[in-house]
Amino acid sequence: MPVSDHAPEIRGETMKRLLAAVSILALAAGIGTFGSVPMAAAAVPGGAAHFAAHFDFSKGQTPENVAQEPDGDLDVTFSVARQVARVGTDGATRILATMPLPADGGVNTPVLHFAATMGIVRDQDGTLYFLYAAGTADLTGVWRMRPHGNPERIAALPANGLPNGMALDPRSSVLYIADSVLGTIWTVPTAGGTATAWTTAPELAFSSIAGANGLKIHNHAVWVSDTDQGTIVRIPFRSGNRPGPVQIRARGLTTVDDFAFTGAGDEILAALNHTNTVVRIGPDGARTTVLSAADGLENPTSVQVHGGTVYVLNAAYVTTKEPNILAACLRRLH
Repeated sequence: MPVSDHAPEIRGETMKRLLAAVSILALAAGIGTFGSVPMAAAAVPGGAAHFAAHFDFSKGQTPENVAQEPDGDLDVTFSVARQVARVGTDGATRILATMPLPADGGVNTPVLHFAATMGIVRDQDGTLYFLYAAGTADLTGVWRMRPHGNPERIAALPANGLPNGMALDPRSSVLYIADSVLGTIWTVPTAGGTATAWTTAPELAFSSIAGANGLKIHNHAVWVSDTDQGTIVRIPFRSGNRPGPVQIRARGLTTVDDFAFTGAGDEILAALNHTNTVVRIGPDGARTTVLSAADGLENPTSVQVHGGTVYVLNAAYVTTKEPNILAACLRRLH
């Protein structure tokens, strides 16, 4: 499998498809011009935000999803460049792998019309699992990359779907995958094998941009954001890890993407992609804006909480300016 130290320049038809795709998403979301939104007094994060890393949009370095190394380094997927990269605590970026381009250039990838690396998680032994949406049956699916190894596909996923967010349940060594087009949560064992549909609940459905998107396993449940419905839902585990009834925990989240929990409780920080905001969602569903375009957000895609720091990945899909990782101190609420 190709492994490269350099990001490819994204030119020609690939960039045209990218710009066309993000234009469609912007139109569907009704994106306008967003000004500064002041940081709320009682919200987290607190203190001044700063840039932890800068990326090059022309090279397809659009950070989509993130996992964290024990030393604080961030493993990220660059969706447009079809890459997995490691971003050091000093902001330096090293490309770990570049995925093969489909024979058709990725044009058949649903919604996006370009092949993209999406969700990523890290196992305790350092193995990375990530999703590749390529629009072809031979490439779309769950991929595994062991430390110092090359990517290998361990499970196929439907080529007419869009595998997006992913989480690992360490109790069962099972990966849970959100499909944004098919409105399905798939499960795949970390050892590899056939993907199984865990749930196709209507609360995960796709209508225009993306259905089920970000996914986390937290407090004995699978939590999923649905971009089209503007919600975050909780699906509790029943016996045998079967899905319980869907509970809507937050509504009105315009173009919600991925999210993270701030701790052991149910407080959430969620990225709202086209409004260039990160919002705090309390256990009661109430929300407060805590970061905005004024702080440096450019189409935030995902959030990572590590110790006392919140990291926000910004893909600049619509702004097309400067993809980045923004960092801010986490201030605990009392």
